[in-house]
Amino acid sequence: MFRREEVRMNEQKGNLIALFPLIVFVLLFVGTGIITGDFSNMPLNVAIIIASAIALAMNRKEKLTNKVETFAKGAGHPNIMLLVVIFILAGAFAETARGMGAVDATVNLGLSFIPSNLLMVGLFIVGCFISVSMGTSMGTVAALAPIGIGIAEQTGIPMALAMGTVIGGAMFGDNLSVISDTTISAVRTQGTKMSDKFKTNFLIVLPGAIVTAILLWVITSGTKVDTLGDFSYDIIKVIPYIAVLIAAIAGVNVMIVLLGGTIFAGIIGLVDGSYTLSGFIQAVSQGIINMEDLAVVALLIGGMIGIIQHNGGIQWLLNFVTSRIKTKKGAEFGIAGLVSATDIATANNTISIVATGPLAKNIADEYNIDPRKSASILDIFAGCFQGLVPYGGQMLVVSGLAAISPISILPYSFYPIALGICGTIAILAGFPRFKDTNDKQSKEKIA
Repeated sequence: MFRREEVRMNEQKGNLIALFPLIVFVLLFVGTGIITGDFSNMPLNVAIIIASAIALAMNRKEKLTNKVETFAKGAGHPNIMLLVVIFILAGAFAETARGMGAVDATVNLGLSFIPSNLLMVGLFIVGCFISVSMGTSMGTVAALAPIGIGIAEQTGIPMALAMGTVIGGAMFGDNLSVISDTTISAVRTQGTKMSDKFKTNFLIVLPGAIVTAILLWVITSGTKVDTLGDFSYDIIKVIPYIAVLIAAIAGVNVMIVLLGGTIFAGIIGLVDGSYTLSGFIQAVSQGIINMEDLAVVALLIGGMIGIIQHNGGIQWLLNFVTSRIKTKKGAEFGIAGLVSATDIATANNTISIVATGPLAKNIADEYNIDPRKSASILDIFAGCFQGLVPYGGQMLVVSGLAAISPISILPYSFYPIALGICGTIAILAGFPRFKDTNDKQSKEKIA
């Protein structure tokens, strides 16, 4: 009985030491790259295996079998399993489309109509539109990354810049879309209307999107296309991407979109002779194999986070942030810090909003923060860091498809950085300002 009470008290207080595996993981993966100048020296899978082993070795009072069970539950979390399935389907679609010539055809189509110095701007705007319509950043990066890769391969644009642009467009809609799970979570936990939150959020982040588009235009203004000729393309080969984008915009489930896109690309390839049946099957298999490593990494990250949460690491973060709040602006920064730290620890913006939302609501009520603002802050800073953590799902997808280190993408993650800057300025400037209608209504009811 005493032992259970001790565990309950520890869970309430949190435990800083529980975060040690995460710290080790970041130091191994990021630190080694910074020291050596080559981020491939410490493979992501090796770093996470070492960190996971450390997580399992901690908390000696608990049996190893119980710790393994906690690890397995974390790895098997529904969000993690969905991420793994998306990884696999995205790999299959990307490889199948590439094998039948869809990427080259799509890129040549774009090069035929869009000036080379506006390719990244166009990619970013398309990503913004798709993610707002689709409501998921994962689906957006899975659909657009192959096109971004094709553009980078046929132009002088760095691959990391193209992938950073894809992530930027994806995070724009993930933070705003009325059907995004992060937006829905933020609205529900703060008790506000979706339309009100959208208007508030949009006013805050729009300058960041504009600045990002301008930066992309300036950086790529001197781009020269390496491929000569008239950029011939077969419009039939572009149809799989068009179909995927239309289905995504229509709100079709991302797994159905990717699976359908793979089959559609395969059928076109079989009809025009790009594939034999055996070749199509091999392309699907190779696409899955290309993403297996990232799928394993996602499972290990989920397991490690499960142990960290079980040992009180996440609770410590929540307690640490909330204990330093003294003013209204401090409270808003507290909510921002709360969801940011949780996202860094969990690498999942939806989970971070769900975990910190109720506490953020208490802080907002105590310091008279409008729920539209608190919901926006939650979504903005969760989206900011989700687009920056090198072990987040979005980074893993694009880096896996492009075969580059996620760290190399960080310098080009213009929109996630702009998102955080816009959110910070909005807190400092007290923007936007709201009429205190809630208090007036409550006073009238009391009267």
